[in-house]
Amino acid sequence: MTIALDHCCQSGRHPHSERGLDLYETPAAATEALLRVERLPHLVWEPAAGRGAIVRVLQAHGHNVVASDIIDHGFPLQFVGNFLTTTTAPNGCTAIVTNSPYKFAEPFVAHALALVPTVVMLLRLAFLESERRTKILERSGLARVHVFRKRLPMMHRAGWAGPRASSAIPFAWFVWQRDHTGPATLHRISAEQPDRPARSLDLLALDSEHSP
Repeated sequence: MTIALDHCCQSGRHPHSERGLDLYETPAAATEALLRVERLPHLVWEPAAGRGAIVRVLQAHGHNVVASDIIDHGFPLQFVGNFLTTTTAPNGCTAIVTNSPYKFAEPFVAHALALVPTVVMLLRLAFLESERRTKILERSGLARVHVFRKRLPMMHRAGWAGPRASSAIPFAWFVWQRDHTGPATLHRISAEQPDRPARSLDLLALDSEHSP
């Protein structure tokens, strides 16, 4: 649902009060890239489905997708509801794949992990920063981070009537697995070159190399 922010928001000048529910459509190429490097279960849940950007790609690859959102944006949903107050996952769902509103990214991740064992979220690469995210990033089963070699296409929020800007924010797919132990690995992937293999880097090893 959420992808890149418009120019004002990229520079930190666009208040949340003007951003509504943060409806930014995920480029199909981003989800296609994810499917080349991750094996997802047949049944997945997209709880911030928006207008179906992620759902349509998953369905095209044979996945059965439970689509929901806090409001109906005109795309067929299995149900309408606030993900953060949902107490159980849809029957049989063991994985969540989504691009949540960035202002709710942390509670989305934490709540998703409480509901299903596998959580895959498209987030700004800067999500790796911040002391307050230590538990989510280091003690909650973060297994892999797939960073795009090139910036994803810029997508403005629904209803945006201002100037069009080029992408200025790096994104990555973050993959949590509840039973994962040990360090997360960093992988470089491409949305434009499907035949180019992902390169894996050990985040813990990188951290050790730069430790005093």
